[in-house]
Amino acid sequence: MPPSSKAAVSEKSADAARTLALTAARVAAETRGTDVRILDLRELTQVFDYFVVATGTSQRQIHAMADEIEKVVKAELHDRRRGAEGYEEGRWIVIDYGNVVVHLFDAESREYWDLEHLWSGAKQVAAPGAGAARDG
Repeated sequence: MPPSSKAAVSEKSADAARTLALTAARVAAETRGTDVRILDLRELTQVFDYFVVATGTSQRQIHAMADEIEKVVKAELHDRRRGAEGYEEGRWIVIDYGNVVVHLFDAESREYWDLEHLWSGAKQVAAPGAGAARDG
């Protein structure tokens, strides 16, 4: 594949990852998730491009966020999760889309794991409906 074709494929993949992260964040906010954040990790790791982090108020609400994110991503973006963990416990649900990983926490678990601090070098992308942009 010529270098220009590789760059085009890479750019398309990056756009798809950003769109998926923005979609997951939007759905988390629409299903009453709070403190929704998108962390751009592309400059920090090659393993994934974005984390989406949100807090839920109860196990039921965290499950609703996870279910709705999966439903919308499948319907709108024609993408499926690669894996998921924590659904049974409902304190921290991780949905793995490969280049985007969604983390849905209860408040206590989010504070304990503090992913924003752990990945403090990540740029924050303005989440839909999150107010002032933090991109850059």
